[in-house]
Amino acid sequence: MKNQLVLGLLAVASALAMADEAPLRPDQNAYLELYKEFVETNTTVTTGSCTALAEKIAGHLKSAGFKEEDITLFSVPEHPKEGGIVAILQGSSKSAKPMLLLGHLDVVEAKREDWVRDPFKFIEENGYYYGRGTADMKALDATWVDALMRFKQSNYHPKRTIKMALTCGEETTYAFNGAQWLSKNKPDLISAAFALNEGGGGRTDGHGKVVVQSIQVGEKAAQNYQLETTNPGGHSSIPIRDNAIYQLADALAKVRDHEFPVKMTDTTRAFFAKAGASRRDELGNAMVALSKNPGDAAAEAIVSKDRSYHSMLRTTCVATLLDGGHANNALPQRASANVNCRIFPGETVDAVQATLVKVIGDPGVKVTPVAPIRPVAIPPPLDPKIIGPAEKLVAKYFPGVPFVPTMSTGATDGIFLEAIGIPVYGVPGGWGDPDGNGAHGLNERRAVKSVFVGRDFLNELIKVYADSTK
Repeated sequence: MKNQLVLGLLAVASALAMADEAPLRPDQNAYLELYKEFVETNTTVTTGSCTALAEKIAGHLKSAGFKEEDITLFSVPEHPKEGGIVAILQGSSKSAKPMLLLGHLDVVEAKREDWVRDPFKFIEENGYYYGRGTADMKALDATWVDALMRFKQSNYHPKRTIKMALTCGEETTYAFNGAQWLSKNKPDLISAAFALNEGGGGRTDGHGKVVVQSIQVGEKAAQNYQLETTNPGGHSSIPIRDNAIYQLADALAKVRDHEFPVKMTDTTRAFFAKAGASRRDELGNAMVALSKNPGDAAAEAIVSKDRSYHSMLRTTCVATLLDGGHANNALPQRASANVNCRIFPGETVDAVQATLVKVIGDPGVKVTPVAPIRPVAIPPPLDPKIIGPAEKLVAKYFPGVPFVPTMSTGATDGIFLEAIGIPVYGVPGGWGDPDGNGAHGLNERRAVKSVFVGRDFLNELIKVYADSTK
């Protein structure tokens, strides 16, 4: 009997292994070709072109049956390579507001000499796809495009109109931002009841097992500030204490030591309650306690030992760049630093600036917001019509895996849509590893299984939302 049980378990394991190695379906092969093309089209701000990729996407959509009037390609003369695309699949309901699939086509810079593999060659190796953008976020871009193409080809007629906006500029603060441009110049084109975006997803234990799935509901606003000191300077052989660099250093030390107060949104409160309850340890108990009482200092001290949780609880500001002096034998006439703040939802750029001025307490230190000035982060609601279907699908695809709402401490283009009244949700489905999979770094990768399971999950999720008129 024991031997039979062992043989049975071995048979199950073998079947699972064979399933993982099963040949791709025709629809999966078609998707993979899209994904490969997206990754191998360089869309960095320096040497690439989002416009070129947007035009390729338009061609694919037309080949699937979309008409010219359903597709809008856009760019501005000052930034001809930073264009994007909006596509629309009309729904049958006149009462249901559209939904929007949002994504960015641009990627972070990648130097060939730093990478093990060519960053702009799509390579499969050891269960992963490698290449710049494989994780952030061309798998999701390809999923959106692939879904619209297959919906059109199969004559699927959603009740709710499905819009898609793929833009440029998300990864580079100083670049032309397509999502911001659409929000300001073409709000009717992208008008929607809600949008689905990057930012959610699962995380593994580092060994392939998915341990949590999340939906992003809200994010912080990223804003840079320049701290600047000036001084008449002089000869370095006769130094004095009145020194622009020292003055700046004193100011930065005060910024370092300042803790912004604990705050919570409905999302972060729900996150700490649910994620904490699943841990059953000191940290988990503290997370639950803090969700009930944000003023619990003892619980906050425990939770804030985790860098991610610390950031999720408050606005944070950190020095990221320094510049000062004009000669190695002269007292500095000027010193400046960039302080990067991630502003908690509801707080304004001006309010954080005022806090920095107060904390520094030195009128000789000029604090100035650096363009672009981001809008106030507006947290979307924990809408049951959005959260409920996602939670049901997570239970179907990932039985027993916790599903939690999260607030991003980073930033996406969702902040521009939320500023014009479109709530944005970062979708679950795919997953990453605890090390971040090289996103924004070297040798970026995405697990093959994550790509295809995530694609199937999201195709089903889109249809659930698109067939609902509530």
